[in-house]
Amino acid sequence: MSETNQPSSGRTKRVGAAGGKRASGGASGNRQGNAPRASKGTAQGSAREAALDVLVRIEQDRSYSNLLLNQTLQKYKLDKPDAGLATEIVYGTVQRLGTIDFFLERFVSKGLAKLQPWVRNLLRLSFYQLHYLDRIPDHAIVNEAVNIAKRRGHQGISGMVNGVLRSVLRSKSELVLPAGLPAERRIALAQSHPEWLVRHWVREFGEQTAERLCEANNTPPRVSLRANALKLGPGELAERLRHGGLEAEPSAVAPAGVIVRGGGNMALSPDYAAGLYSVQDESSMLVAEWVDPQPGERVLDCCAAPGGKTAHLAEKMGDRGEIVACDVHEHKRKLIEEQAERLALRSIRTLTADARRLAEHFAPESFDRILLDAPCSGLGVIRRKPDMKWSKSESELTEICDIQRELLEAVHPLLKPGGVLVYSTCTVEKAENEDMIRAFLERHPSFAPDLPEVPETLQERLDEELAAVRIMPYDYGSDGFFIARLRKRA
Repeated sequence: MSETNQPSSGRTKRVGAAGGKRASGGASGNRQGNAPRASKGTAQGSAREAALDVLVRIEQDRSYSNLLLNQTLQKYKLDKPDAGLATEIVYGTVQRLGTIDFFLERFVSKGLAKLQPWVRNLLRLSFYQLHYLDRIPDHAIVNEAVNIAKRRGHQGISGMVNGVLRSVLRSKSELVLPAGLPAERRIALAQSHPEWLVRHWVREFGEQTAERLCEANNTPPRVSLRANALKLGPGELAERLRHGGLEAEPSAVAPAGVIVRGGGNMALSPDYAAGLYSVQDESSMLVAEWVDPQPGERVLDCCAAPGGKTAHLAEKMGDRGEIVACDVHEHKRKLIEEQAERLALRSIRTLTADARRLAEHFAPESFDRILLDAPCSGLGVIRRKPDMKWSKSESELTEICDIQRELLEAVHPLLKPGGVLVYSTCTVEKAENEDMIRAFLERHPSFAPDLPEVPETLQERLDEELAAVRIMPYDYGSDGFFIARLRKRA
């Protein structure tokens, strides 16, 4: 399932293709390219120290960058400019990791792999700033890296860090990719993606689309909000935000959506706490539109945490009827309940259960509509979780398809005749999307594609045969997503 409705981490502007430098965005949400001021440089207060802690833990613990970053920023209590710099460094370094390591390797005599994790990541984050950001003086980057090395290590390590970074500075004009690389290797290095993933996408979509997809994954996600229809419409929300000094306009993709610029972490505002809106990607918002639940109906949300789509369903129903929101993990079930409480929704009932065993809890044909927002490879949201591309393996793409198939087989008997089943993922993989729905329809002739009304913006992306839409990250600037709608014959 998708986690795209989580509050923004305050992520700032990142950079384009390898070799091009861009200004750091500074404070969270600042896209004007203002120079971040020098960080404090204290052991506990430095933006670069905070970024280093996050990068080391990402590598060692395989934890999600967005969760680690939020925790670390709270621990360090950085002010807004330094929090913005730390965020830029973390996401930029992870995003460009493959390219950074390719260039750094030539400057480390024993190889990056033999360095201690904190030294390796200190060099990486310093290289990112030197190579990709142009508003921070080179000497300030090198000096702070050396000071961090002195505090964490010994004279030999700080000397090595100083030597490597000064060699990088002397060789700036040589830091270009070799000419004549095979297409997959060239894309992998220029757009900093694992070569196996580029090769896979070239086979699936062709070279041009694969490169376009990788490039889109390196662009920062914009902040989008879902207006709570029980309290105000998207136009009213946009106007309210503009009165508060923000840039805001209704989404052209999602009927309930509002795009915001310059607001930072929108989950920290009083309006968020009051339930006027939720933070959710535009593609993710479309899922509830395709379910289109009606007041008084009984709806099953099979893999519901953290609850963004569940809440959207309840809002669309006018909070009248019943939504059963299930998740296999108890702590994630609590996330759904927190969303419902913040938005003052009373129609949501939660259940901790494996969706493959929901027949043990509910009678056949007991729901009017079912949403299966299935566990997936997540390859449509790499721009939000750049560490994901480095932690995934090709074998996982096959394994997740087995789970999706099991879930579809388990939940479809719970749907009433004439009812609607919506299947969605936050990936662009055909095997998890179109192929999964085609195979399901072949196995179950009692189901048929049922295309809903969609905004004109989406018309060109529709697969009318499957009553489905696949959104690529480069289509509208929203997450990569797939949504299919089927109806059980009466």
